[in-house]
This record gives sequence, C-alpha cells and structure tokens, in this order.
Amino acid sequence: MALTGLFLSIFLVIHLLGNLQLFNEDGGLSFNTYAVMMTTNPLIKTVSYGLYFFIILHAVQGIGLALRNRKARGIAYRKFDNQSSWASRNMAILGTVLLVYIAVHMNDFWFQYKFGYLPYTEYKVELATNTVLETNSMPTDFVLSGKMTEQISEDGTTKTVVVKNLYAEVQEAFTNIWLVLFYVVAMAAVSFHLLHGFKSAFQTLGMNHVKYNGLIHFLGVWVFAILIPLAFAAMPIYFYLTSQN
Repeated sequence: MALTGLFLSIFLVIHLLGNLQLFNEDGGLSFNTYAVMMTTNPLIKTVSYGLYFFIILHAVQGIGLALRNRKARGIAYRKFDNQSSWASRNMAILGTVLLVYIAVHMNDFWFQYKFGYLPYTEYKVELATNTVLETNSMPTDFVLSGKMTEQISEDGTTKTVVVKNLYAEVQEAFTNIWLVLFYVVAMAAVSFHLLHGFKSAFQTLGMNHVKYNGLIHFLGVWVFAILIPLAFAAMPIYFYLTSQN
C-alpha cells in the first residue's frame, strides 16, 4: 500500500505539470502536443502500463485491508476517543470515490482520444517567438495517419502543425456543470486521501523520525493535500466559467 501509494503520488505531480498546459493561451497547441507525447513516447507508454497496474493493485490492497480490519473488529466503534482523523477512518470510502473518478476520467478523455472521434486542428506558429498566429479547424472528414504532423515554411519563419484536438474535448466536457461538480468532489476526496495516506506511507516504511517528520508533514499537507487537488480542481472550474462568457 505504501509503495504503490507513493508511486501514484509521484504520478500526480507529473500529471499536474502536463495538464497545466491547459492554461496556456495558445488555442490548445501545447496541451495537444503534450497529449501526443504521452501516447506515443515508448518510455511513457511503458510507465503508463505500470501505472494502470499499480492503480488496480492499490485499490485491491485497500479494499482487502478494510475488509480484514472490519472482520478483525467484528463490530463497528460506537465512539472514537483516540487521535485518529476522519480521513484515516474513511480511507476505503475515499479510495472508492477515487476509483469511480478514475473510471469516469479515463472514459471522458483517454478512451475518447484513443478510440473515439476527435477533430484535428491546424496551427500556424511563428518560430522565432513560438507564437500561434492562426488556428483553423480541419474538415470533419480529414484523416491523418498519426496524431500530429509538422511542416516548416519555405522561408523558415513559421511552421504548420496539424494535431488531434483533445483540448477541444476538454472544453466541451467542462461545459457540463454536473461533471465539473463531480471533478471538484473527486479532488476533495484526493485531498483527504492524501492528507492521511502520504504521511502514513512514510510511517509504514519506517521513516517516522523527528529529522524527517517536519518535511513529510509539509509535503503531505501543503503540497499533496492542498496545492495539487486545488490545481486539478481549478481546471474544470476555469473551463466552465470561460464557457459562460
């Protein structure tokens, strides 16, 4: 549980850094090229398979641990007089919410990107400043052998990029207020799950020492339980609010 949980925590940081490309004001070019890299780079694809395995393993271990704890106790506690937190007592529930969220998230974006229909968009980019000069939607019957193609102009000042437009799918999905609210609730579950789980993982691995506890507490609370969930929640909220203008 500790090792798989810490691996997934590292993934959250990497995933957040990539998804922050959504806030770039370039019509989605940087996010779309990031999506191409994530689905075509051999190393990243290999790590992704490991990620799927670790998500399932972490979920199965968590459910099994919760069932063993309940079986060992026999009856539920009527009153809590110890120092346990609400998050620590409800890790199984929080984990179940996150498992549902992952399934919805994968269906909304990963599945659509890999197997659904997504339009292609053409970007004209100035090479000297890497500024998007022009954006054009490709015809609905446009077909490309891969997910992206690039062509430098004859004078070497601009390039034309044609790429599968996952950014447009994100924009469309987050016009739905119920989906936005679901994502925000899911990020609250991430926050509480990591509030207990991050620190608990290091304790399980034997790193419960005054020398490290301050840093572990800071990272667990301010980075993983607050900053990362807030940043992820800001994305659907941002797209919903911009769609209302």
